[in-house]
Amino acid sequence: MTAHAEIFPRAGLRRLTGIELRKMADTRAGFWLLVVIELMAAAIVTITVVAGKASEQDFHGLFKGALLGVSVLLPVLGILAVTSEWNQRTGLTTFALVPARGRVIAAKMLATVGVTVYAVATCLATAAIGNLFAGGSWDLPLYALAHGALLELLGILGGVAFGLVFLRSALAIVMWFVLPTAWSALGAIHALDKPALWLDTNRTLMPLVDGGMTGTAWAQLGTSTALWLGAFLVVGLWRLRRTELK
Repeated sequence: MTAHAEIFPRAGLRRLTGIELRKMADTRAGFWLLVVIELMAAAIVTITVVAGKASEQDFHGLFKGALLGVSVLLPVLGILAVTSEWNQRTGLTTFALVPARGRVIAAKMLATVGVTVYAVATCLATAAIGNLFAGGSWDLPLYALAHGALLELLGILGGVAFGLVFLRSALAIVMWFVLPTAWSALGAIHALDKPALWLDTNRTLMPLVDGGMTGTAWAQLGTSTALWLGAFLVVGLWRLRRTELK
């Protein structure tokens, strides 16, 4: 038993996180999605430099625009990080090598932090290149960088949570876009306007980008995150423990 343990050591969380990072970039879907994210940031910055408002043609404005564009696609990468285990039938191998499913999901979530850093760095670099042509101000408040990173991190973690709940790429991606949009539409009804201020992520996330975070805004963001990220993550982890691998 001891010899067996020495030959097959218990994989640490750091090693698992590195493996998950490679898996997110090595697959064809993951690789091309990263490429599309870069192209999305470049397209938004280019359009802003050529035809945007003068107030947006500086480093801060270009960075903000790139962040918003990337935030649309980054959650899809979080979804694929989870659902690929079922779509490509690698889950049996993954969870056979690491029976503690919670550790695998923890590694996937830590890997999303690395992808978030990559996404923010891509937005910064693209905005900097664009600003060289725009000739705008180079001022970038520290809060804008921190809030931008938080925006991208919450998005990709939300994708992980949706992936855990639905376990199928197509279904999870569709529901990721449909459910929040449907809730935003309901929030337009006068009777639901006040609850939407606290539960509609399309509203609670915008101050992160616009720089209008107040105590109330942070409370509203925490409440909406508890619903769309926390609740879905709890349900997804419960489903993961009960799902039979084939």
